[in-house]
Amino acid sequence: MTEKEKMLSGQLYDPSDPELSQLRLRARKLARRYNLTDEDEPELQAEILRQLLSCSKELPLLQAPIYFDYGCNTHFGKFSGANFNFTCLDVCPVYIGDNVMIGPNVTIATPLHPMLYEERNIRQRGDCSFYNLEYAKPVVIGDNCWLASNVVVCGGVTIGEGSVIGAGSVVTRNVPPMSLAAGNPCRVIRPLTEKDRMQGPF
Repeated sequence: MTEKEKMLSGQLYDPSDPELSQLRLRARKLARRYNLTDEDEPELQAEILRQLLSCSKELPLLQAPIYFDYGCNTHFGKFSGANFNFTCLDVCPVYIGDNVMIGPNVTIATPLHPMLYEERNIRQRGDCSFYNLEYAKPVVIGDNCWLASNVVVCGGVTIGEGSVIGAGSVVTRNVPPMSLAAGNPCRVIRPLTEKDRMQGPF
């Protein structure tokens, strides 16, 4: 099993693997190119995003700057987007549904590190090079969600369809559909209901 296969399946893997290092370098170069574009260059932006987000059928609206570990492990649905400083550490797959609004300074972080330091610390190979082991868990954000500013979504979390995550929340557990959740750690405050409607049905 390759290190990439281990990574995507949630097993301990070596991130210094040459294949993974090249994929990260490619993603970071593409993100830097994107971050140097302007809003009046939509064709150039789309060209870069098609390369960066090669597994996404739909291109999101992303306000630069953006940061990705791999890009190719992130899947966007239609009409989704993110405001300034979107950081996506997509070591494991990240699935973002349709009509998802992501506020400024949001981080999605799939990587995890072993709890015991003996497994977490730097190691040395026979050739005297150094490495460490990590693992990751996927993130799923359902359709029609809104993540307000400065939200952190941790690996292994699923946010149910239609939910709203309050500003500054750190989401470490699943959030059920149609919920208002906030806090550090993020907790469900209440369900979203017809009382939240601001105008008549569409």
